[in-house]
Amino acid sequence: MKPLLEVKNLSVDFKNDQGYVRPVENISFQVNPGETVCIVGESGSGKSVTSMSIMRLLDYENGSISEGQILFQGEDLARKSKEEMRKIRGNDISIIFQEPMTALNPVFTIGKQLTEAILLHQDKSKNEAWIRAKELLELVGINDIDVRMKQYPHELSGGMRQRVMIAIALSCDPKLLIADEPTTALDVTIEAQILNLLNELKEKINMSIIFITHDMGVAAEISDRIVVMYAGKVVEEGDVFQIFDEPTHPYTRGLLNSIPSEEGPRQEKLTSIKGTIPSINNMPGGCRFNPRCEYATSQCIEKEPQLYKENGRQVACWNYKEVIKKESMAQ
Repeated sequence: MKPLLEVKNLSVDFKNDQGYVRPVENISFQVNPGETVCIVGESGSGKSVTSMSIMRLLDYENGSISEGQILFQGEDLARKSKEEMRKIRGNDISIIFQEPMTALNPVFTIGKQLTEAILLHQDKSKNEAWIRAKELLELVGINDIDVRMKQYPHELSGGMRQRVMIAIALSCDPKLLIADEPTTALDVTIEAQILNLLNELKEKINMSIIFITHDMGVAAEISDRIVVMYAGKVVEEGDVFQIFDEPTHPYTRGLLNSIPSEEGPRQEKLTSIKGTIPSINNMPGGCRFNPRCEYATSQCIEKEPQLYKENGRQVACWNYKEVIKKESMAQ
């Protein structure tokens, strides 16, 4: 099976007062047809910059793809012109942003915004676009459609606004949907509904999804494969069962250990990863996780590990075999 999307050795540079910084460096992953790939990591790990790079929505004055390829159906998006990317966005690749209230235009009705997206990319009359917009709202589980079409964003709940954003993203039947932390601002009940909806839609229209989150619990619910990022680098990749049943990178283990447990006493303190993610202007030498890693050795400080490939997974850690051994003995 050929991958739908293949990111190869992607690096992104941003210009600031001190020159250039690199929030994403030499990352690679792929997304297969009908697959959901979660990109996980703390704030500042490079997740959103990666999604903006795929969509070619970086600030053209300050941000640029400096190295690598973004192959979508075999064509390199990094080499496409602005006009070519306008045709791809919405048609073949769509994105859902984190906060729908800022993504939706407050002065236009829901119906106007949905039909505008359809008319922009598809050869349909206004009446056909209106009918299609109503079908999309029904698809994403919104009731009282005739009423909703005439309402403004502020008249809808957060969950409904996010469903509208999903409807707009699906308006042209994209092959790839990028969801950038779409449930962060929602309560847990609505979050569960949105995750279930995305899973159902993926099955219905055979769509691939890149889901970006800092929440490992959300990743467990929706992903087929997980890419773990730290400080602009991919540190581990594997299918959802490999990552949750046998994580190999100390950072991945730290993320999983910080998930609240449903078992045990309520007074038990949550485990946290010591320290903070490094500043983009002051990255540590060697492995970027070494200042926070309890398993770090002199080699980790002096030399950066490459991604090791083993049993269909990847990990960037000098001591991952020793880590697994120690963790197994401790259990």
